[in-house]
Amino acid sequence: MKNRHIVTPFIKARASGASATTECVEVAHTADGGRAVRDTKDRAAGTQFYTPAQWSAFLTGVKSGELGS
Repeated sequence: MKNRHIVTPFIKARASGASATTECVEVAHTADGGRAVRDTKDRAAGTQFYTPAQWSAFLTGVKSGELGS
């Protein structure tokens, strides 16, 4: 990946809910227009980076129901 520079704060996904027992993810924008994703409960596990095309494909899959519920 060319640029892993995170340019916005991480924001907790709305779908994660407010419960402490809920699986939570946070997403931030990267300089190349992609996204950085991490587990709220285990930030030490690292951050995954996605290009703009990868992120777009993921969103398309979620919206179309390809990835399940």
